[in-house]
Amino acid sequence: MESLTVGTPETVDIEQLSAVAAHTFPHACPPSIAPENIASFIAANLSPARFTEYLADPQRAVLTAHHEGLIVGYAMLIRGVGDDADVARAVQFRPAAELSKIYVLPDRHGSGAATALMSRVLATAEDWGVAGVWLGVNQANQRAQRFYTKSGFTISGTRTFQVGAGRESDYVMVRACR
Repeated sequence: MESLTVGTPETVDIEQLSAVAAHTFPHACPPSIAPENIASFIAANLSPARFTEYLADPQRAVLTAHHEGLIVGYAMLIRGVGDDADVARAVQFRPAAELSKIYVLPDRHGSGAATALMSRVLATAEDWGVAGVWLGVNQANQRAQRFYTKSGFTISGTRTFQVGAGRESDYVMVRACR
């Protein structure tokens, strides 16, 4: 039986978390995104320095999935909707939280790690007292869309998302909390 633990760790190996983030992000990108744009996004948003900031931010929750002591996936929840007008129109409930990131190493797909992370994300959102959770997902990422739909999210709008110098088209998906 595998040992998988999911939660908000009191301490986290920032270098390992950043490495998992850098490894998993390209797998969520459609082939049309230029490699230099992916690399630019990773450098700007998934570095150890950025994760140090994320972990210190009281408006964020960083959750990790560990198997045999190693990080195999992570998620990030952020309080609020932000200032994107398209997102504000698509997210009808307030207060809300954004599921900004949820990634699992490719060799751990199908292991239950993503489902466990999602359960913990939704429990954290409920603990925060938000009315619902929203996320953006690339319109070409069918696998992620299926997972989010299975997790109770529905498409409620669209937005653009900057990846390096490129702009991508996302669906905005929402799910009400209980």
